[in-house]
Amino acid sequence: MKSIDLCDYLAKRNYPGRGIVLGRSADGLRAVIAYFIMGRSENSRNRVFTPKDGGIITEAADPGKMTDPSLIIYAPVRLSGLHTTLVTNGDQTDTIADALSTGKTFEDALRTRTFEPDAPNFTPRISGMLTVSEASMSYQLSILKSNDGDAECAQRFFFDFPEPLAGEGHLIHTYLGDGDPLPSFEGEPVRVQVYCADIDQFANTLWNALDLQNKVSLFVRTIDMTNGDTDTRIINQRS
Repeated sequence: MKSIDLCDYLAKRNYPGRGIVLGRSADGLRAVIAYFIMGRSENSRNRVFTPKDGGIITEAADPGKMTDPSLIIYAPVRLSGLHTTLVTNGDQTDTIADALSTGKTFEDALRTRTFEPDAPNFTPRISGMLTVSEASMSYQLSILKSNDGDAECAQRFFFDFPEPLAGEGHLIHTYLGDGDPLPSFEGEPVRVQVYCADIDQFANTLWNALDLQNKVSLFVRTIDMTNGDTDTRIINQRS
């Protein structure tokens, strides 16, 4: 399957949920990371991304209106060592970071976790790990999900991309669309075009592709593969 337009894909879905994009810029010189969150409830929409320790955390936009922090307050982006960035939709970010620090792998860490306990949706846990070193890059993606809503049956899928092509990336997100219960993402990560000559244009185009009523926050980062320099943009629906 050929790569498809990332923003066109997202614009056709009113509720893809939370999503991770990892890829390589069209000029081949930069790694590209994007992470977005969406929400249907007031509690879920009451969030912002805040920079912390080279990554980000989610926080309540209005702490007085936060009714349940479980599953929605976490560190979506963390650094691991000098070359690796972790991106997930939950507290499994910390699970992966802790495992890597003791010599274990991305897969080792996620085999200890399962989908979120939010019946009847059983929201998948999606995770990514991107490594930039010696002017090269690679990344991995994972989804942990239930077997078609079966609370007793977890499925764990891992995808390895050791040689990303310039101008391409992969998107994985939690839901196929809106519904009750919400239908979990299925299949391989979506192969998408990553045109990121200008980070502001890329971030704004991606943000505008997300459904106006449901989008909450967006994080975009590029990493120069020659020197490790980063450029980051954060967009929050609420301040």
